[in-house]
Amino acid sequence: VILFFFLVLFEALRLSGRHFSSTCGVQAGQKWRLEHGLARSGTEYGPMTDLPDWSFEDGRPAPQLKGQIRRRQEKETLARRIVMLNSEVDHGVEAWNKKQDEARQAEEHRKSLLLKPKGKLLTKKSKS
Repeated sequence: VILFFFLVLFEALRLSGRHFSSTCGVQAGQKWRLEHGLARSGTEYGPMTDLPDWSFEDGRPAPQLKGQIRRRQEKETLARRIVMLNSEVDHGVEAWNKKQDEARQAEEHRKSLLLKPKGKLLTKKSKS
């Protein structure tokens, strides 16, 4: 009986003009949001997730929810990592510049040790 029901249902879906889709509804608008510089979904960041849902009547903020605390900690960790990596890049650039300066100075020193022209060659070069 169950098999017959599925066969009838399958045949009805096959013959109908509409197509059945089982994609996730959360992905709706994902492409548009990414093209406009927004988050993939509307629940990743923004006022709907970052701001409290309510506040006390006297104006005091509501206590933060677990998800808000977790997101704040993740953002702090990410910010600390960005600062650390940025300082490493700055240190690497400084070290590279210092190495380039040392190589340039070594080249200048090597050129200064070369033999100098004497006699007629000295006067010829100074005239031109």
